[in-house]
Amino acid sequence: MFVDSHCHLNLLDLTPYQGDLNQALAEARAAGVHRFMAISVDIDDHVVLGEIAAQHADVGYSVGVHPCESPDVMQKASVEYLVQLAQPQKVWALGETGLDYYHSTEHIVAQKACFARHIEASKIVKKPVVVHTRSAKADTIDLIRAEGSQHGILHCFTEDLDTAKAVLDCGYYISFAGIVSFKNAQALRDVAAYVPLDRLLIETDSPYLAPMPFRGKSNEPKYVPYVAQALAKVYGKTVEEIGEITTHNFNRLLAVTV
Repeated sequence: MFVDSHCHLNLLDLTPYQGDLNQALAEARAAGVHRFMAISVDIDDHVVLGEIAAQHADVGYSVGVHPCESPDVMQKASVEYLVQLAQPQKVWALGETGLDYYHSTEHIVAQKACFARHIEASKIVKKPVVVHTRSAKADTIDLIRAEGSQHGILHCFTEDLDTAKAVLDCGYYISFAGIVSFKNAQALRDVAAYVPLDRLLIETDSPYLAPMPFRGKSNEPKYVPYVAQALAKVYGKTVEEIGEITTHNFNRLLAVTV
C-alpha cells in the first residue's frame, strides 16, 4: 500500500476520466494507493480541497500559499489566518510554502516573510510544513534553522547531499517524486541512498513530473508506485517494502489514523 504525500487533486487533467476525479482516485486505489494529501497552492484552495476531502475518507489536504504566488496573495496568509484554516481534522499540513528564486527573484522579501509565517503557524497547530525550494537552497536552510522549524517535509527533493543533511539535521522528512526515476537522475539517486529509511516519503506532485515510463505525460496519483520502484532499487528493498515504510513514516509524521 502506498501514500501519495503530495498531489494537486484540483489541478489534475481529468480528460481520461470525463472530468470525474472519483474515477482518477479509484484507479489510484486499484494501483495500491490508499492515502492522498492534496496540496494547496493558492490560499483559497482550501475550499475545493476541503470539499474533496469531505467526500473521501482517504484524502487529507494542506492549507497555504506557494512562493510563486503574488505578494498580494502571500500577504493574505497571516499566521492567524493559517492557524484558523488549519483547524479541521482533515488539514494534515501547512503549505506548500518555501522559496523559489528560479521563477521569481523580484519578491524574495515577501517569499521569506510568507515562509516564516507558515512555519510559525505550523508550530502553533503542531502540523508539519510542506516546503518547496528551487534555486534557493541556502536561504531555505537558513530560514528553517532561524525559525526553529523541526516538523516538516522538503517535497520533490532534487537538491544535493549537503542540503539533504542540513534538513535532516533539522528533523525534516525528505520526499521524492518522479524525477528520482529519470534515467539522467543518478546523482539524485545517490543522494537518496543517504536518506534514512525512517525519514523517507514518496509523492507524485501530480499533475507534474510523471515518473518513468510516463515522463512527459500528465501525472496522476496512480503513478506513485513507480516512484517507490525507483527507490526500491536504491535501497535494495522491494517495492512493497518501500510502500510500507513510507506509509508508516507518513502516518507517524502527520499523526494520521483514518
